[in-house]
Amino acid sequence: MPAIWIIAIVLVIASAGYFFARRRAFASAGSDPRQLHSLPVYYGANAAIAAAGPALLVLLVWAIAQPLLVNSALTQYLPADIAADEGARSLAMADVNRIAGGLDAAVAQGAMTENDAQTLNVETTDVRAMLASVGVALGADVDAQTLALAQRYRAATAFGNMLRVVTIVGLALVGAAIAYKLTNKDFRARRYVEGAIKLMLIAAASVAVLTTVGIVLSLVFNTIEFFKAFPAKDFFFGTRWEPSFSGRGGHSDLGFLPLIWGTLFISLIALIVAVPVGLFAAIYLSEYASPRVRAFAKPMVEVLAGVPTIVYGLFALLTVGPLLLNAFGANGVFQLGWMSGGTAAITAGLVMGFMLIPFVSSLSDDIINAVPQSMRDGSLGLGATHSETVRQVILPAALPGIVGAVLLAASRAIGETMIVVMGAGAAAALSMNPFDAMTTVTAKIVSQLTGDGEFNSPETLVAFALGMTLFVITLALNILALYIVRKYREQYE
Repeated sequence: MPAIWIIAIVLVIASAGYFFARRRAFASAGSDPRQLHSLPVYYGANAAIAAAGPALLVLLVWAIAQPLLVNSALTQYLPADIAADEGARSLAMADVNRIAGGLDAAVAQGAMTENDAQTLNVETTDVRAMLASVGVALGADVDAQTLALAQRYRAATAFGNMLRVVTIVGLALVGAAIAYKLTNKDFRARRYVEGAIKLMLIAAASVAVLTTVGIVLSLVFNTIEFFKAFPAKDFFFGTRWEPSFSGRGGHSDLGFLPLIWGTLFISLIALIVAVPVGLFAAIYLSEYASPRVRAFAKPMVEVLAGVPTIVYGLFALLTVGPLLLNAFGANGVFQLGWMSGGTAAITAGLVMGFMLIPFVSSLSDDIINAVPQSMRDGSLGLGATHSETVRQVILPAALPGIVGAVLLAASRAIGETMIVVMGAGAAAALSMNPFDAMTTVTAKIVSQLTGDGEFNSPETLVAFALGMTLFVITLALNILALYIVRKYREQYE
């Protein structure tokens, strides 16, 4: 039974529990709500939460745990050499899962019966062609052992699904029955309902923390595996980036310095564009613009923040790059010969700067507007002009927040990918020339994970080391921004 049907059944049980518990509470009070300890809605809500809460929680855990347990149980049937190699084991189980999914699709589409799927063998059936007919493409022919594992996988999954239905529906019924039995006019339903809601709020608040922990752990473990296969000294202090997917492994040059230099250089160009434009726009909108102009201009500036980065990348590739080449190329208007192609650090930096303008502008505008009006009035009352008030009173008061906004924009620029991939090129170079092609850490993470190397090779695992290093850098920038804002922010009464 699909999970959506299980959820529907649980919700029906919860709804029935709500109405029956509410009616029981009224009956125990002689239909006089004044005799109830809690409001009538709390009695019904208590039964609904008791029915749906534990059942849906178990359903979520079951959805995560069942595939892991089935894969772990089937690993024992793999050949010893494959089971001992983590990468090979993952690839083998991925093939098993894909074939099992293909058999499910064939049964669902009527291409075969359930009995045919269970008795299928490679000697009498071309499994690869059969699965291709139902839209499941395989990269190689299916051998007997893989097919047998796929059939075991389907059988174990079917048993787990049946057990899931019985467990979750039974849990919902038991929860509703217990809540119904406890319901009477003296039952403190409000305390239990508010406690359950508090737990849900805590769980929601924990999602971000647990997600961050999961990201960090996944990066840390794979980074450790990388440094087991590649020297950390060569990674952090190497000046050449020349990965090889030809099977040479540690003979690749995986120096980090060209990538971090390209990242910081392109980000610097972006900030040179975004900070003055965004800050001046914020000053105008908050201090000089009329309400009508502000109501129109501010949303128009913030529209830039909603443009997908792939669109910015296309803009860099098709518009900004050719314009710069036409101006600074050997055959350009000025015939300077500074650019040899449209993809360069300055191309990506300029477009990334356009993307960051609304970040700097919106944050700075909010910070400037947070400066108390009394400070403006006091400055104007002492004879200062409007421009002098902005320059000598408002901006110094808002400066810590503006610095924090710039650092947050910097961390956003460092993590950008698509604009760099399409606008800056793919060359890892230690160059001071903004008209040279460069690349960044994020661009190389993409290229390394989409290469032809094995997942457990240094050339692939280096993506996790790059990601971990970039995570530490952006985290440090964010912490620095928060520290500056909190330490130097003036407190106003």
